[in-house]
Amino acid sequence: MTTDELNTIFEDAVERINAHTEPFPADFLLRLYAYYKKATNNYESPSSKKRIINAFKANALFQIKDITTDQAKETYIELVDNYFLYRK
Repeated sequence: MTTDELNTIFEDAVERINAHTEPFPADFLLRLYAYYKKATNNYESPSSKKRIINAFKANALFQIKDITTDQAKETYIELVDNYFLYRK
């Protein structure tokens, strides 16, 4: 898969998530958050008003610190595809 193809599929996955109106499970949102931040090279610190949420977000980012941007995009796409495939 080319970089352009990966980027297009990633953008489509992001749009699917943003268009979804039902709530997501918290653990799923944390994984999406971490992989999205890594995929987009967004190195800003978590900015929730609640310190515990920032801690969870920071931990999620720490757990994926050694993967590449492309790996983050691929994993994000897999998470989205699996969520919509297996949800009731």
